[in-house]
Amino acid sequence: MTDKIHVDILVPAHLAGQRFDQVAAELIPDYSRARLQGWIKSGELTVDGRKGKPKDKLFGGERLGLRAALQAQGEWLAEDLSLEVVFEDESLLVINKPAGLVVHPAAGNPDGTLLNGLLYHCPALENIPRAGIVHRLDKDTSGLMVVAKTLPAQVNLVNQLKARSVRRLYDAVAQGAMTAGGTVDAPIGRHRQNRLKMAVLPAGAAGAKEAVTHYRVVERFAAHTLLRCQLETGRTHQIRVHMAHIHHPLVGDPLYSGRGRLPAGASAELLQALTSFPRQALHAAELSLQHPLSNETLHWSADLPEDMLNLLDSLRAG
Repeated sequence: MTDKIHVDILVPAHLAGQRFDQVAAELIPDYSRARLQGWIKSGELTVDGRKGKPKDKLFGGERLGLRAALQAQGEWLAEDLSLEVVFEDESLLVINKPAGLVVHPAAGNPDGTLLNGLLYHCPALENIPRAGIVHRLDKDTSGLMVVAKTLPAQVNLVNQLKARSVRRLYDAVAQGAMTAGGTVDAPIGRHRQNRLKMAVLPAGAAGAKEAVTHYRVVERFAAHTLLRCQLETGRTHQIRVHMAHIHHPLVGDPLYSGRGRLPAGASAELLQALTSFPRQALHAAELSLQHPLSNETLHWSADLPEDMLNLLDSLRAG
């Protein structure tokens, strides 16, 4: 399946002296610079009908012509999976992902992933890198994810994420009775010993990337706290790593909570609820962004799933 792209545009005088790829990125912003460079090298993006090089200087007045076909981006299998679609139009798809669903195929999960289900739901996504997925949730984190249905929408959403204008709020149940909210501003990178884990690293260390998480207390229990967390950045396992870093790991987190702390004097029912909770207690509850076409601010919310509601009931009962 392919989608055809036809663009003809005149290079204005004020861009004179810039490189071909720079001018193309300015005049055809719906596609990434890397993709435009590829089209220049393949001859699909031309200057006055001739093939050029990305570094060629333009003088203004030239006509850029793009004749390209979007090709399938992978050999992924489309699968009829049950997806909870919260919103869909010609540009966007918003999914409420259940816990346990892997987002992208990998060595241990070649199929049965969200990506496979997206390809069945919208076959044209095979032409979009990563089937339009612009951000991920961990396998055992539930909640809202946005997917781009077109290349221009994908470029737009990636730019919004880079600009930190996408608002993502998460509900989390942390160990320990926290008295107040705050901000964790601590770089995150791959754990030096356990490559499956991420860790807080010293600023400037190799692989350390800026990571900022804001959190506030929603409800306190005897030895646990329900938090509302807001991501300013989007690092792998960010909330899980940051909460463990401040000694309040999430309930049920298999990587970052260790054995977990059980409250003294808790009922048998609560102890059972805590020890048997099957995943990190983390849910992507709210998502806000600007629509790629209309620039309208859109907002979605997803209620807590049943397992987290049951956990909170047990915590309230003590």
